[in-house]
Amino acid sequence: MRHIGWRWFAVSSLMLAAAMAETRPQYGGTSHVAMRAAPTTLDPADNTQADSFGRRSLTRLMFDTLITTDANGRIQPALATEWQAASGGQRWQFRIRRGVKFHDGTVLTAEIAAASLRDANPGWKVAVDADSLSIELEKPDSDLPGELALSRNAIVLRSSSSSPSGTGPFHVVDWQPGKKLLLAAEETCWRGRPFLDAIDIEMGKSIRDQMTALELGKADLVEVAPEQVHRFSQEKRRMVSSNSIELLALVFARDAASPEEKLLRQALALSVERASMRSVLLQGAGQAAGGILPNWMSGYGFVFSTAADLPRAQQVRQQAGRAMTWTLGYDGNDPMARLLAERIALNAKDAGLSLQPRAEAGGDLRLRRIPLASADPWIALAGVATLAGLPAAEQRGGEEELYAAEVAVLATQRVIPLFHLPAPYASAANLENWALQPDGSWTVADAWWGVANK
Repeated sequence: MRHIGWRWFAVSSLMLAAAMAETRPQYGGTSHVAMRAAPTTLDPADNTQADSFGRRSLTRLMFDTLITTDANGRIQPALATEWQAASGGQRWQFRIRRGVKFHDGTVLTAEIAAASLRDANPGWKVAVDADSLSIELEKPDSDLPGELALSRNAIVLRSSSSSPSGTGPFHVVDWQPGKKLLLAAEETCWRGRPFLDAIDIEMGKSIRDQMTALELGKADLVEVAPEQVHRFSQEKRRMVSSNSIELLALVFARDAASPEEKLLRQALALSVERASMRSVLLQGAGQAAGGILPNWMSGYGFVFSTAADLPRAQQVRQQAGRAMTWTLGYDGNDPMARLLAERIALNAKDAGLSLQPRAEAGGDLRLRRIPLASADPWIALAGVATLAGLPAAEQRGGEEELYAAEVAVLATQRVIPLFHLPAPYASAANLENWALQPDGSWTVADAWWGVANK
């Protein structure tokens, strides 16, 4: 009996040791990532590159911001250890963390951080005082720390002779613009060395190509189209999805030129059958949107109507008199965009409107996927307003002020919200501890390989 007990104890000890080995972080290995985004520059402040969850994710791997946010969207120190506001939020001071080095060995200073922020924000007055920098704005902004957490405000050491250098957990080994990026672990990173040795990133890959690569074991982390989440979940894949952080909307290229055109835009908004498109085309993904901000972010998103009203749309269309023909542009590389654009054009036709869907960058209006800039509602709303060519709200405040600011943007008729969508991802089963950020981006800074280590 004693021998049996000892054998059981020995076997149990071995099983426990194996289980602990499976769950304990391990150093080494390469993670292979695929994404749709195909940036041609690594500089986070280059506004010629379209914003995307993929581009934000790349920035997080190589660069740091003064301020960061945790998984719950709370402000946390990063390259700035402390900060304070003066003049009602019009002037801010940030103390720079000591002992941080860029990937090329240059020591981070307040002067370098200030120069980086000036490049990204020409309208800011950024000054340096010893190991601190100050930012003076044209008007008070209580959300400045949240804005500094945006990837476009990452601190970058720029040089005319080399790629921009950062202070993040990985540095560049090979960069083929728009195609491929190979990163290696930064041994002296101020946050500590990451567990992975390297990250190999393939860019410009369609969702279909990404899923094929995951199935064949050629990719370990890929994007998933929102409309495919339900199907892939049934296949019991390892998936993670963000809150609805992407706005799918119709964005007009200019203001309405006449009262009649305003009526036509109103008729178009009333004609869109969001419920059927979500059920059939999007396979139940996301939520129909009548407002710019999702309900989880604003708390009042449900008050904006999402229901189609074809009789009312037809009535408004008749009031406008002669109709014009609009060109509806969409991304030709996005199959779902084409289907949605065609369905919107059919809805418009039922209301007596004329839309011509075209796979082009321009158009009188465009079907846009807009990654909301932040989980902060004011920052997110300002980002959409800027994209639509509209000014941001002059004053910020509580929920009532936020609601009024959103109503003001919608009243311009430059944006017709359609859906709020999540940012879903699928990964290899043994890629442990990778994280999804509140802004829809991912990070593998703390990831490691579990069983069947690569």
